[in-house]
Amino acid sequence: MTTTEITPPTDTPPGSGAGDRSAGAVLLRSLRTNMRQYGMLIALAFIVVLFQIWSDGTLLLPNNVSNLVQQNGYILILAMGMMLVIIAGHIDLSVGSLVAFVGAMSGFMIIKHDVPWVLALIICLAIGAAAGAWQGFWIAYVGIPSFIVTLAGMLLFRGLTQIVLEGQSIAPYPKGFQNIAQGFIPEMGPYTQYHNPTLLIGAVVIAVLLFQEWRDRRRQLAYELEVLPFNIWVFKLVAIVAAVVAFTLTLASFRGVPVVLLIMCALLIGLGFVMRNAVVGRHIYALGGNKAAAKLSGVKDQRVTFLVFVNMGLLAALAGMVYAARLNAATPNAGLNFELEAIAACFIGGASMSGGVGTVLGAVIGGLVLGVLNNGMSLVGIGTDYQQVIKGLVLLAAVAFDVWNKRKVGS
Repeated sequence: MTTTEITPPTDTPPGSGAGDRSAGAVLLRSLRTNMRQYGMLIALAFIVVLFQIWSDGTLLLPNNVSNLVQQNGYILILAMGMMLVIIAGHIDLSVGSLVAFVGAMSGFMIIKHDVPWVLALIICLAIGAAAGAWQGFWIAYVGIPSFIVTLAGMLLFRGLTQIVLEGQSIAPYPKGFQNIAQGFIPEMGPYTQYHNPTLLIGAVVIAVLLFQEWRDRRRQLAYELEVLPFNIWVFKLVAIVAAVVAFTLTLASFRGVPVVLLIMCALLIGLGFVMRNAVVGRHIYALGGNKAAAKLSGVKDQRVTFLVFVNMGLLAALAGMVYAARLNAATPNAGLNFELEAIAACFIGGASMSGGVGTVLGAVIGGLVLGVLNNGMSLVGIGTDYQQVIKGLVLLAAVAFDVWNKRKVGS
């Protein structure tokens, strides 16, 4: 009789440093898995340092950082919505024109007919949702490709903008409406060298991020999943805290947190939670990854697609009002090329043209890369013609890097 020797299993926990789960192997696998996001973060940091040196320290001055946030708020809002559209395997070319149309409607109601701006804001959000539902119906239930439907929408909403405004800009908006894009949270508490509410918000953000990182690591260990080695995880936490502290102190040394930043953070948290934890978020990923398999798994593809475009219309309406408040005017030329900026931000931030890949945070990172590039090149005096060339090359490089990374991982 032949006996078989059985080797007892080891008690080495995940990520402890033994065998294939050594610290270096775990770190390498983590970097490969998140290569696109880490790569864009590194690229963003490099661009910031480059233009900070090139502009003699002007880029990170508190007033310029606040201006950078307010200048790019509407693009980041559009990019977050566009990321969901791209993940679902579609595209939306109409968002720039919808931005203009909603801005025109807000000006028509608030400036021409003295509608209270809060009521006008609610009506404009409803208009955006209705526009998204209109396009979502043709795409989801009739089956017309999103490229065609949204291309038609781009022409339709641009024409409606011209009709509403009669080809002319109208201004100004009331101060309350302007504060959506230009305002800051008010100062409170005793006088200090910094903006007290901003310091409090920064402390809360740090506490929430640290708790989330601890909770995620604890869950991964409970399910015996691979985690970063403890010392590298601690280094990651230190880097996160340092970045939040630096950003908080920069804003607090000027006028505090811009209102539009609070709006963007609320959207980032809400949409991020939906895409990570909600059933509809998983269905969006499944639909973009493999539509046939998703339908066989019970995903209601028509409803999910419809909801994605309703969400996009809602966010386009919000971006339209932020842009109008920023300009303090409703203008027929609003929103030109905004759809291209939003799409570029998504692909730079890790989206895949085939769908099923991407994160809301990645869209924000991609938008920040473009925003810092625009701001930095303007500070150092690079002309708008060369700026377009450079942004085009950055987009091409980001997509090429994604293709190269997928081929390397596949091989």
